[in-house]
Amino acid sequence: MSDNNYPRHVAIIMDGNGRWAKKRGLPRALGHRQGGEAVRRVVKAAENLGLECLTLYAFSSENWKREEEEISDLMGLMRRFIEANLKDMIERRVRLRIIGDYKAFAPDIVEKLEDAMEQTKHGQRTLAVALNYGAQQEIAHAARLAAEEGSIDPETISRHLYTTDLPPLDLLIRTSGEVRLSNFLLWQSAYAEMLFLDVLWPDFGEDDLRQACEIFVTRERRYGGR
Repeated sequence: MSDNNYPRHVAIIMDGNGRWAKKRGLPRALGHRQGGEAVRRVVKAAENLGLECLTLYAFSSENWKREEEEISDLMGLMRRFIEANLKDMIERRVRLRIIGDYKAFAPDIVEKLEDAMEQTKHGQRTLAVALNYGAQQEIAHAARLAAEEGSIDPETISRHLYTTDLPPLDLLIRTSGEVRLSNFLLWQSAYAEMLFLDVLWPDFGEDDLRQACEIFVTRERRYGGR
């Protein structure tokens, strides 16, 4: 996109997999699987729309509280997603970045993630995936590092966030009709535009992302000014 007002960095809270499955009388695992298909669509859509960075909230630090079977399904989906999409990401020159404490996952998943990040590190566009991520923990961690430097101020804290090498967040989208941030990118969202959509994540596609970006263009960003 050539419009200077178009977002560079869009983040999405991918919500609604379980409700999508429940509406159809299907297991939650199938909802997550369809959510994985939505991820594939949206990554390609972000490229088509010229987004510089897309950040997806895939697994929060609170998700460990879910049923063991569901967590196992999510871990399996993560493994399959990396295996099925790594080659395509390399060919499309998409850089994978993981934000969060991903090393808490099983060793084979950690190995797959780190291998994928290494193989895609020269990509021109970024797909950032939040795994075992919590914004409050991220801010606390950054503040501790800032204190060690002897200067606790916004600039120093920002430099120690997981997203320090990503463009500033422009637009945050949440699907499924819920209107809350759920401990996601709290610091980065300070001046981001927000959009809460009724569509369930497995049904989200390129048209939805395009419309969200077009709504963003119509908004006036004042950053606290009048």
